[in-house]
Amino acid sequence: MARGNNVRLVCFAHAGAGTSAFHRWDTLLGSAAAPKPYLLPGRDARRREPRVTTREALLADLHDLFAERPPGPYVLYGHSLGGLIAYTLTRALHEAGLPLPALLAVGACPPPGEPSRLISSAEAPDHELMRVLERFDAVPEDTEPGDVWHRIVLPVLRDDLRLAADLCASAQDPVTGGPVPVPLLAVGGSQDVLVPTETVGGWRVWTDGHFVHRTLPGGHFFVRDSGLPRLLGRACRIVGRAGR
Repeated sequence: MARGNNVRLVCFAHAGAGTSAFHRWDTLLGSAAAPKPYLLPGRDARRREPRVTTREALLADLHDLFAERPPGPYVLYGHSLGGLIAYTLTRALHEAGLPLPALLAVGACPPPGEPSRLISSAEAPDHELMRVLERFDAVPEDTEPGDVWHRIVLPVLRDDLRLAADLCASAQDPVTGGPVPVPLLAVGGSQDVLVPTETVGGWRVWTDGHFVHRTLPGGHFFVRDSGLPRLLGRACRIVGRAGR
């Protein structure tokens, strides 16, 4: 690996998305880390595979990521739904006695147990779910009923919200949830109306390790801007130096 260190940055995207939000990260991270976006089933190149909607199905799909001991330190980052996925994976690795990430980072993600209008709409009729999505600017402006977005993206988004609801419930179960024994970085967007940055700060109680809360410019999808990968790049450089 032609990198300044051996840090892997495994990334999980927001609900309804593939991995396109991370397409510039290889350049923006520089030599700090090697980004490894993870594509969930049911979209893009995996569109013919059944989507996962439960913790059990998610962990079964992620099994190959950690079937062997990771080479060197690694960091997990999840954006919105991806934050719940990264947290759930960290808990499962801890339960299994497998190597844990050097850092768990979440962005634009409410902590488990925090009321979420969007997640609670997972089983709502299409027209009600659409109203909630429109309220948070999560629907393209030129979308019309019956178009490609409704037929392809909306079903994926709905199943992702079902997954988020199951992961939140599992996180609050004393058997499968609770704080993780790793440092945790929680990042919020200064203009995020879906998950205000003060809500993101609630992740403090979900780690037994060091906690850092940062706020970046932008709304819910600040993952597409350059500030987030640069922040994570600095964190990965610290992890890399500590690993050496």
